[in-house]
Parts: sequence; C-alpha cells; structure tokens
Amino acid sequence: MAEVPEHLLKRSQERRKALGLPVDGEEATPEAAASTGESSAAGGGVATKTAAAAAVAAPAPTSSGPGGHTQRLLTVVKSGSIQQARAEAQDKVHVWPHLLAIELASILSLTAFVTIFSALVKAPLLGLADVNQTPNPSKAPWYFLGLQELLKMFHPMVAGVTIPGVALGVLAITPYIDKNPSNKPTDRKFAIIMMTMFLMMWAVLVIIGSFFRGEGFNFVFPWNKGIFFEL
Repeated sequence: MAEVPEHLLKRSQERRKALGLPVDGEEATPEAAASTGESSAAGGGVATKTAAAAAVAAPAPTSSGPGGHTQRLLTVVKSGSIQQARAEAQDKVHVWPHLLAIELASILSLTAFVTIFSALVKAPLLGLADVNQTPNPSKAPWYFLGLQELLKMFHPMVAGVTIPGVALGVLAITPYIDKNPSNKPTDRKFAIIMMTMFLMMWAVLVIIGSFFRGEGFNFVFPWNKGIFFEL
C-alpha cells in the first residue's frame, strides 16, 4: 500500500476537526463518538488513512479558486513516461534545390554542347534553289518524312488528318486508361505498348522515306541504286 504524504495527513486531520470526527492522538467529541461507535475503534490506523483520502477527495467549502472551482493536484507525471511523437521518414525531397539544381546543370551542359558543336561543325546546307533544276526526288526534312510517306500511300485527308489525329488521340487518353502510378515496366504494359507502337510506326516510315525512296519518290533498295537522301 502506498504511503500517504504528510501534508495530506495534516489536511485530513484539519478536515476531520472541522467535521467533528475523531483525530489520531486526540479525544473524540461525544457527538463523534455516538456517530462512529465501535467501528472507528476497530478500524485503527487503516480507517484513519481511508478517511484522510476521502477528506482530500471532498471539496473544501472555504478554499476555492476562480468561479468557485477547486483546483487539486491529482498526480505528478514523470517526464520519462511521456511518449515523444516523431515524424515518420518519407522518401521525398524538396524540389529546390535537389531537383532544380540538377535540371539547371543539365540545361547549361546541353546549351554549352550545342553552342560548341554549332561553332565547330558546318551546317549541311545546299546551294541556292534553282527553278530550272528541281531536285529528284524532292524530300521533306527527316522529321516530316513519315508524313510524306503516308501521303504517298493514302489519300491526303487520311494521311494528313485521320491517321495522325487518331494516333495523337490514343496517346492523349492513355494516362486516363492506364492509371497505375508504378514506374515498373511490368506494371505499365498498356502505356508502354501504345508508346512503343507509335514510335516504331513513325521510325519505320522515316527510315523508308529516307533510304528506300529514289527518283520520283519510287521504292528502291539503297544497295542497288544508292541513297537518295541528304540532311
């Protein structure tokens, strides 16, 4: 059994005196003796401690705080028993400076490379255009050769509007169909298949237009009649 502090025993004795109850070491009043009888004598020290605890729990009518409320000290919480809340580790970093610093360094490196390359290497430009001498075959730049190849195969409406529009539309709705946030290729099969098909289709058309189209934009083998393509 926990020991009752001395100041609580003292307050209990004062409270018992105020109520006319017997106190240890003092004679009981006739009214207190009549009310308690033999139970107080048989209880001894244990009854005194129980009464002390009850007296402490009862509000004192004379000592009250603001608004008539009595403040009492219930317990003392040790500092070691309080759990310290710690933030969980997250696999995230701030955009600045971790990400933007790397992007800035890559942009500066690429700009320096392009500047040095353009200063040292001459651009493969042809001579002035001559209306009396049209080049044969007349090919578009390499990034438009895929579209020129489609115009050779299909109607201009189909080759210039329908096929590119459908391809770009499918690529645009792919993120809404494949909503998997994973970065693993095995988890993003639909998105990878659609992008691979688009790139392969355009790459094949560009390669055919570059190396397999000769005079009159007819289909030829480059190992037979040469390569009719210039940058």
